[in-house]
Amino acid sequence: MSSLAASPLIFLLSFVFKTMDTTEAHSVSERVLQVLVTVARHGRPIAAREIAAQTSLPLSTVYRHLVPLKKWGLVQEHAHEALYEPGPVGVQLAWGFDHNSHLVTQAREEIDALVQRTGETVGLLVAANGQVVCLDMHESEQSLRCSFAKGRAHPLVHGASAKALLSFLPQATRDSLIGRQLAGQPVAQERLVAQVEEIRKQRYAVSESEVDFGVWGVSAPVFAAKERLEGTITLMAPAVRVAQRHEELIRLTVAAAERISNRLQYF
Repeated sequence: MSSLAASPLIFLLSFVFKTMDTTEAHSVSERVLQVLVTVARHGRPIAAREIAAQTSLPLSTVYRHLVPLKKWGLVQEHAHEALYEPGPVGVQLAWGFDHNSHLVTQAREEIDALVQRTGETVGLLVAANGQVVCLDMHESEQSLRCSFAKGRAHPLVHGASAKALLSFLPQATRDSLIGRQLAGQPVAQERLVAQVEEIRKQRYAVSESEVDFGVWGVSAPVFAAKERLEGTITLMAPAVRVAQRHEELIRLTVAAAERISNRLQYF
C-alpha cells in the first residue's frame, strides 16, 4: 500500500466523505477531493471506471477531475494500463502530514514505550465526524496480537476508544451522538450515559469484545491546554492473555496518556 493510502490526512478526508450524504458532495472541490481520497485509499492502482463506481460520479467527471490531480502530482497514471495511483507530490504530502502531525509526534515516544513495556498493541485515535478513527498504531510483536488498522472507523458508542472520546466531548455533542447512534434504543442510551459519567470520573474506559470478539482494551484520553480533548491512546490485547493484568495495564495506559497530555499543555 502506498504511503499516501496510509496517511492520517487521507483517512480523515475519507471519513468526511464516508459519513457525508452523497448529495452533499456537490461542489467542484469536494468532487476533486472525493476522487483523490478514492485513489489514495484503494491500496493499489485503480481504473477510472472503478473510481466512478465508488464515488457515484459520472465517468466524464472523474476524468475531468483527474487532470488537475495529475498536473499537481497528487495522482499519476500508469503509462500503458490506464490505471491511477498516488503521485509523488501526494506521497510527499502524506509523509509530511504523518511525520509532522503534532499529536502523532508528541504521542509516538510514549506509545512506543508502552508497547515495549506491556508487549501489547497500542494505538492513537481521534474523534471525526461522529466516529472514532485510528491515526497511528504500533503493534505488539507477539504472534497472537490485536490490531486496529489505520483509518478503520466505527461509531462513537462502542468500545473503549470510542467511549473514552465520547465521554470528553462537549455535552451537547455527546448527547446528540448518543441520541443519533443509539436511536430507538432507550435502554442502551441510558446505560451509555451512566458509563460516560463513570469514565469521566476515572478518566479511562475499558471494554471487552464490544468491537472485535475476544479483544480487551483500555483507553485513556489525552488533552491539550484547558482540558481540550485531542484524542485517546488505547491498549488492546487478546482477552485470554491479559485476564490477570487488567489493573497493571490500566495504570500504565493512564500514566502514558497523562504524560502525553503534559507535553501538549503548551500548545
